[in-house]
Amino acid sequence: MDLKFSPEDEHFRAEVRDFLDRKLTPDMREAARKTTTLFADKDLAMRWQLILAEKCWAVPVWPREYGGTDWTPTQKYIFGEECAKAHAPGLIPLGLRMLAPVLFKYGTDEQKSHYLPKMLSGEHYWCQGYSEPGSGSDLSSLKTSAVRDGDDYIVNGTKIWTTHAHFADHIFCLVRTNPGTKPQAGITFLLIPMNTPGITVEPIITLAGDHEVNQVFFDDVRVPQSNRVGPENEGWTVAKYLLEFERGGGGASPRLKVALDELKAIARRERADGRPLFEDPGFRKRIAELEIRTAGLEFSELVNLARTSRGESPGPSSSLVKNTSVDIEQQLLTLKLEAIQHYGLPHANFISLNGHNEAWVGPDYAETVTARYLNARAASVFGGSKEVQKNIIAKAVLGL
Repeated sequence: MDLKFSPEDEHFRAEVRDFLDRKLTPDMREAARKTTTLFADKDLAMRWQLILAEKCWAVPVWPREYGGTDWTPTQKYIFGEECAKAHAPGLIPLGLRMLAPVLFKYGTDEQKSHYLPKMLSGEHYWCQGYSEPGSGSDLSSLKTSAVRDGDDYIVNGTKIWTTHAHFADHIFCLVRTNPGTKPQAGITFLLIPMNTPGITVEPIITLAGDHEVNQVFFDDVRVPQSNRVGPENEGWTVAKYLLEFERGGGGASPRLKVALDELKAIARRERADGRPLFEDPGFRKRIAELEIRTAGLEFSELVNLARTSRGESPGPSSSLVKNTSVDIEQQLLTLKLEAIQHYGLPHANFISLNGHNEAWVGPDYAETVTARYLNARAASVFGGSKEVQKNIIAKAVLGL
């Protein structure tokens, strides 16, 4: 897809590039380049968020009265593209891109005025309490309970695969407030400070060797009813709305285009049967297929961006975008792993991350490939599994 930009858009692109050149320091670029997990390290992400917030560029999709920009969809796309090219750290989306739209639509005025400024400033750092043991893709079967006690709820249960819960000071959480009705009808959406007595966080170490996810336990945790978002027992509606932004609001295509350029550079360096791997017709065909699919994904994301800029939700197209972007990334990382061959040893990225740069004997481009390959395996499951997304598309789009 060959996008044509107006002179005004190209002027904006130049402004973004100048800002990135001045504010994105070499150490931040290097740290972002070595990030192998779903989210950047908390300190790195928050450092970059504060720089963007000072420029009023941290949350371009928010309404202007809450700190957003008045950028056009094209400008938002250009900003994301230039950040990806510059290897800028990704901002943590749990509050900024997932909870915030929920508060705009379902939150009270008091909740908006309290939480949104702290979310933007970095004073509040959020995690997501959705999945449970036995209730992942079948989210409506969750069992964490919340029982009324005066003006509070008493919460008991557990959440699992909770990304960055070990960093977070707040969690948005789905709880069951009515066990006597159909599963979707008895769920409530709560906002809970992580320092509330009765909350315990236990680490889970992933296949890639990362501490990114956790299990969170709630033992008689007291939560004010004023921390409820939306009506009691109607949290399923709130939760589904949030998932539309988790699945389709990330703007994956600019990042994937950068990764494709990296893959082609690797294929020109690595050799097979005495010639550059990029000259192998079969390997080049697989790259070309991913480039074509990424172009299609880019168009779908632009459509979603236009919708959210009008105050609409992405709708079921977020499920299609999620499945497509995950599949492209997993195939792309598979090609990278094939290309680097014997340099793809597990946990190679920990060598330089622990300060032993001289111990890594391979090329720089090979250092993080295996860790990213392993981490990306989970993307087919989190945020709703691939099969769940297909069911949503079949029902909402095809009417099956």
